[in-house]
Amino acid sequence: TRLVGSEMCIRDSFERLLAGALNLQRVSAPLIVTSASGLNDNLNGVERIVSFDVLNNPGVECEVVQSLAKWKRYALSYYGFKVDEGLYTDMNAIRRDDKLDRLHSIYVDQWDWERVISKEERNIDFLKGIVTKIVGAVADTANIVNMHFPLNMTKINREVKFVTTCLLYTSPSPR
Repeated sequence: TRLVGSEMCIRDSFERLLAGALNLQRVSAPLIVTSASGLNDNLNGVERIVSFDVLNNPGVECEVVQSLAKWKRYALSYYGFKVDEGLYTDMNAIRRDDKLDRLHSIYVDQWDWERVISKEERNIDFLKGIVTKIVGAVADTANIVNMHFPLNMTKINREVKFVTTCLLYTSPSPR
């Protein structure tokens, strides 16, 4: 039960901190979409989608979601998110063609987020700022977990180093 408690602390704290840092709101993801909606990604094109018909809707083919990439962008528009706002969600899926081993199953539980950015924000410096905020949320989460579960004592370095083939960039230290 102690492990479950720390996992819940990590998940809940990180969701809250990242949502605050990136201005994200929780939105429930669909489990099923209609085939006609075009919202289901077929990943790399070779996986077989789990699909079925519905008794009361003849001719309507439904699919278990495999990826939220298209849906997240649709949801941002549908719910009227503005620039510098976004969503986070939790996807449950069945990927029947995934290879099963000790790390993989056909059931997928994936936490994800997406944010609206302006054309001017589509640059390296803006993305570095986003990464720095994510690392800050991870570090703050570790601090919270350490307070509640002192045996863990994980320390996350807030300094982010970005390595490219051109230069080395270090983020400024937060105050």
